[in-house]
Amino acid sequence: MSGGIGSRFWPASRTSLPKQFLDFFGTGKSLLQQTVDRFRRVLPAENIYIVTNQKYKELTMSQLPEINENQILLEPQRRNTAPCIAFAANRILAVNSKANIVVAPSDHLILKEADFLDCIREGLDFVALNNVLLTIGIKPNRPETGYGYIQLEAQKQGNISKVKTFTEKPNAELARVFLESREFLWNSGIFMWNVQTILSAFDELLPEIASRFNAGQTYFNTPQETEFINNIFPACPNISIDYGILEKASNVYVQSADFGWSDLGTWGSLHDLSPKDENNNAVLKCDALFYESKNNLVSLPPDKLVVLQKMDGYIVAESGNVLMICKMENEQEIRQFVIDTQLKTGNDDYI
Repeated sequence: MSGGIGSRFWPASRTSLPKQFLDFFGTGKSLLQQTVDRFRRVLPAENIYIVTNQKYKELTMSQLPEINENQILLEPQRRNTAPCIAFAANRILAVNSKANIVVAPSDHLILKEADFLDCIREGLDFVALNNVLLTIGIKPNRPETGYGYIQLEAQKQGNISKVKTFTEKPNAELARVFLESREFLWNSGIFMWNVQTILSAFDELLPEIASRFNAGQTYFNTPQETEFINNIFPACPNISIDYGILEKASNVYVQSADFGWSDLGTWGSLHDLSPKDENNNAVLKCDALFYESKNNLVSLPPDKLVVLQKMDGYIVAESGNVLMICKMENEQEIRQFVIDTQLKTGNDDYI
């Protein structure tokens, strides 16, 4: 899944160049490229499909020359993860009606790749033999308020348990209760299932989406697919797979894992993962001098020097024609900054 705009990472992530196409850590590869490289170690490149917005077709092709153009599924509009997954599942059905599928965001960071790939192999084996919807849950190591949580049933089959409940992002007190109970995992947003299982779930729980895609079964993986998708996709409801299916289905299981995962959703998460000095300041790409300053994240172009004095807990980020200085604790307001920028300046070049 590679169609988002990553507005919480503004100004680095822009509508024209979202975060999945960026190289945050100076590795020489974008998050999308790293994700594809990771999965190529467990399955052939021709089995990888990228679902993205139409405007990112050329960008995707330039970053992934090993991926055939036919493997890039283009959404005419953003409609959240449920329509995205329905599109991909129907295309895969036309190619292989018995396929087992792993669904992954394109912008996650995985530090322990060998452990991750072992987890994926185990999960794919499980969904091949069981009529279940499987999500990967991450063992929490702190009372994180930025992630959703999954509560486990008591019985386990190895690392896999039936899901008891899903919980949206909790407050700090509730997150601490979840951590101490040892009954909850972070919801990674990575899923596995057989193509027949997920399409049956759409038929049962999201018929308003399923009926639109079912009407064009003969068009998938043919030259008529694009016109069909352009016609039906904008009419699909804007709904997540979590809310539309996983929180309602009776056959949802979770695989417990620990492979150094981060969804890289915010500047704060990037600060947590970056090398820091003795005062907990992190610097990306540029040079920086700190005077009586701590707990800051600085991200500017490589040819810039930043000097900070008496600053505590700030994000200082410059990209292109935008400089943003924001308290780390208020980073959830960045999406509002983007909206206000568009409304008050009318300049789309800023977003």
